[in-house]
Amino acid sequence: MADWSRRRFLRTGAVATAGSLSACQTWTIGGAARAHVVVVGGGFAGATAAKFIRCYDPTIDVTLIEPKSAYITCPASNWTLAGLLKPARLQVDYRALVDDYQVRLIGDRVAAIDADRRKLVLADGDSLRYDRLVLAPGIDFDWQAIAGYDAEMAERFPHAWQAGPQTELLIRQIQAMPDGGRVLICAPPDPYRCPPGPYERASLIAFWLKQYKPRAKVVILDPKPSFSKQKLFESGWRRHFGYGTPAASIEWLSIANNPVVRLEAAGRAVVTDFGDRFTGDVLNIIPPQRAGRIAAQAGLTDGGGWCPVDPWTSRSRFNEFIHVIGDAADYAPIPKSAFAANSEAKVCARAVVDLLKGRPPPEPHWLNTCYSLIAPDHGISVAMVYRLNAGRIAPVPGAGGVSADSPAAAALEAGYAVAAYRNLRKDSFE
Repeated sequence: MADWSRRRFLRTGAVATAGSLSACQTWTIGGAARAHVVVVGGGFAGATAAKFIRCYDPTIDVTLIEPKSAYITCPASNWTLAGLLKPARLQVDYRALVDDYQVRLIGDRVAAIDADRRKLVLADGDSLRYDRLVLAPGIDFDWQAIAGYDAEMAERFPHAWQAGPQTELLIRQIQAMPDGGRVLICAPPDPYRCPPGPYERASLIAFWLKQYKPRAKVVILDPKPSFSKQKLFESGWRRHFGYGTPAASIEWLSIANNPVVRLEAAGRAVVTDFGDRFTGDVLNIIPPQRAGRIAAQAGLTDGGGWCPVDPWTSRSRFNEFIHVIGDAADYAPIPKSAFAANSEAKVCARAVVDLLKGRPPPEPHWLNTCYSLIAPDHGISVAMVYRLNAGRIAPVPGAGGVSADSPAAAALEAGYAVAAYRNLRKDSFE
């Protein structure tokens, strides 16, 4: 069975760098053996890792496995709800990785990981060997957490937590909702992808409603007692949406220790553990999350559903030749964000190169910056630098913080948010 399918590679459109590869674990060029790294998952973590392994050492062959020909970014997807960005503008492809960095792209899905043989089995039955594997599968949802809510029901009540058709469905439902209606956002419990995301989403939906359906409102049901950048969000909500007044277009309700446990689809309602019932014209239910399915199938997850790693090298705690990065991995207290995934991927890429060359990787550090828009001219942010302290990831004292709470700062941060998104896309995919 061929390790690499030229037919599958041609489906990616990346003919320029295609070549026929043997079934050997390492490839040879001019008689010299070359190490082979396979990256699974083409989001911010996987794309960055593939790119930077090639940047750090062009003698290492890198294959990226991703079933989609283009990636739709979750960052900035909330902006489409306010009409600030067309959904099509969220799409990026892999042409630069292939053409400029000679990453070999396979448009398929990994069906199984044979960790003992260091081999992947692809959905079409082909197999692929690796010297080191970088796994970046993103998130999956815990469909057992809310009775009556599953992947099929999400086509009626969207989560929109994986950008694309779900985001567009949510946009259509909000636009079709009557004036005076209610959008109900069910936020997920920690940990989850993009901690400020539900609150930016509420902000930008409220911004759109204020213009087109001014009697409508957004209600956030939150299983947590507090949330990321809460003081800045609430200050912005007071400024733009009358937060805390009877006429408020945003309401935040903490239902800590009383989570949503059931969907009543017929009545467009959710029910909590204590029996409280909430209804909405639009239900945006964001379920609890865990590492992507392939990580669990490979035995790389713990009891919490995430992948524990050695932070120095990003190696899985369960396999020394598999590295896990991005949302699927447990890098706490680093949040699960695209910026953090990009930072983790660079650390991972450096470690992979050094381990393949027999060198000790340098001591790592990580960065995270997260921008949110409350309105088109009102941005907020949080930033932090992390390093190891007694073997554990810890914030560097005095190295981060949140943005200032003033109109002048908010206007600057809104511009920074747009620039940060563009730069992150470029750094990961171009």
